[in-house]
Amino acid sequence: MNTSKLKLSYKDISLEFNQETLRYSIEAGKAKWETRADFSPYIVLQEKKDNLSNGERQDSKIDKAEKEKEENETIKALLYFKDAMSKSHELIRTGVGEGIRSIYKDFILPSSCSNKKEELLSFSFETFVWIEYSTKQVYFEWIPLTEAPVDCIDKILFPGPFSFQKESSSWYSIIPKEQGILIPNTWDVSFHQDGFKGRFGTASAYLPIFGQVKEGEGYLAESLTPWNMGYEAVHEAGSMETSIEFRIEPSLGQMEYRRIVRYLFLSDCDYNSLLKTYRKLAREEGKLKTLKEKEVANPSVRKLLGASFVHKGIKTCVQQDSEFFDKDAPDKNNHLTTFQKRAEEMRALKADGIEKLYFHLDGWGDAGYDNKHPDVGPACIEAGGWAGMRELSDTMKELGYLFGIHDQYRDFYKKAESYQDDLACKSPDGSIFTHARWAGGPQAYLCTSQAPYYVRRNFERLLGEGIHLDGAYLDVFTCNEGDECVNPRHKMQRKDSYEYRCQCFRYLLSKDILPSSEEVNDWAVPWLVFCHYAPYDFMLREPGSPKYGIPIPMFNLVYHDCLVIPWMMEKLPEEDYMLYALLNGGAPYLIRDPAYLGIDGAFTLEEEMPWEKHLERVHIVSDFHENVGDAELVKHELLDEKGYRQRSTFANGYAVEVDLQTGSYSISKN
Repeated sequence: MNTSKLKLSYKDISLEFNQETLRYSIEAGKAKWETRADFSPYIVLQEKKDNLSNGERQDSKIDKAEKEKEENETIKALLYFKDAMSKSHELIRTGVGEGIRSIYKDFILPSSCSNKKEELLSFSFETFVWIEYSTKQVYFEWIPLTEAPVDCIDKILFPGPFSFQKESSSWYSIIPKEQGILIPNTWDVSFHQDGFKGRFGTASAYLPIFGQVKEGEGYLAESLTPWNMGYEAVHEAGSMETSIEFRIEPSLGQMEYRRIVRYLFLSDCDYNSLLKTYRKLAREEGKLKTLKEKEVANPSVRKLLGASFVHKGIKTCVQQDSEFFDKDAPDKNNHLTTFQKRAEEMRALKADGIEKLYFHLDGWGDAGYDNKHPDVGPACIEAGGWAGMRELSDTMKELGYLFGIHDQYRDFYKKAESYQDDLACKSPDGSIFTHARWAGGPQAYLCTSQAPYYVRRNFERLLGEGIHLDGAYLDVFTCNEGDECVNPRHKMQRKDSYEYRCQCFRYLLSKDILPSSEEVNDWAVPWLVFCHYAPYDFMLREPGSPKYGIPIPMFNLVYHDCLVIPWMMEKLPEEDYMLYALLNGGAPYLIRDPAYLGIDGAFTLEEEMPWEKHLERVHIVSDFHENVGDAELVKHELLDEKGYRQRSTFANGYAVEVDLQTGSYSISKN
């Protein structure tokens, strides 16, 4: 008998734990899942650095290169669970399940983290890994028992990745990066994380899950406490393996609350099975709220189905202290279009036969796009002021079109009249992170606790001026991580930040203004109605860039009937994005004028196309969206090994099949 192992079983699932190596092994169905032989759970510590700024190690889009460089320069040390000076393990049974409890106490803290010689770190935590009787789900819990008397914990890797190496395309991983990626073990391109590094609640992870399938046996892994967690994924071309695991991060510099993940094991499954399992969990957790349900409270939701999307602006003013300021071509830094001109363009689109349209307006405030938020001022005076904006709003209503505006309640510009450090996010070391990436120049981040007040102030003014709004876009809320703030006047954890953002969405809904944001995210689904886009990650990189895996609609297999998602319509030499719009049952972009060129998928390499041909393509996508926009995407299929041919089937009988190599498609209905 091997006394180093603890083992328990319930029905057809068993759990084994090696007390020496701290490896877990789970047998479920016809498969065995074991943490990798070369892995042992550990804590990553990083040396304190005077120039580290708050959570803005927080992996925002704005300065990924600088953050990655800073992280690489940071000295790191590892504390392995197995090196705890005191360890104990025991079997535990409760009325709902049974599992293994492990307690770890006291570590030797490296001198690089304490700025002293090595010393004893009096820190204790436990792990509880257990099988739930009613569901046969396996839970992994990390529970702090005492707080670490240091603030240099960077992350914790637990429980670790499962062994997953085999030269087989039927062994694959699904990763929730943007819309979703499927990586066969045989994929010949290495996977690369973005600046968010897999953090849940960001563009790196629209869903707090990942999964793996090997020859029909699979698991779905979900974080039940995703606010300060993420995934770490590695796939190197030629390795015939993908490694993926959970990462636990501190909140406000501390590890003060329990983190829970669960694994669900399925047989005779594929990625559709995993994602439909998560859809059921989302319904159980109260996150799945369909467009039909949202329409009951806000009937204007129905008007988005079959609408084409137009994205244009009024005023651009790039400040000289902005990183986007072009000193060699000053004429590019500023431009202006009147409200009247935009109204004329809308009438022209009506004359072109566009019956249903949503118009997203950037830069409507007097300060210009991405300037002085949250104090954008009155409607742009040079463009016609409040009277001109009212005229545009009235024109949209007259044409039967929907009208919405861009707004921003995270970027807190130092040129804003109400800017003060006391309202900005403050990091645990007392610093306030700042940058000057966008048009408005230097900025910090507004503590999200303040955002609902500013939203109410600004929209009450807009409504008071007689501006009729059908929608509003609250920028970056659903692609950037929740913020944290230690200011005692408005102390905020990341979970709180997400709730404040949802509070802003709920305010808009109370005014029958449909809320949108830059992308989509699991935490926002109950309150968000539409978005700017929810693309595949390759669409935001330079056209022709290699794909990190096969694009699959992970998010839409869970939430397609809950949100309206517009899709890019560019026809590139490499492939036609219209086909992805059809596959996802999405709405089309009729016009998408970018705020900034060269980022966020705004490239100018598409094929020249006559306006009439473009209109024809838009009508095809908008007509299909009107038919399937509020229907569940029940199944997605890859019809060849590389994913060139794909098929989507919707709950109301519609199906679409595309060939990405030939550019062809077919639509059918049962």
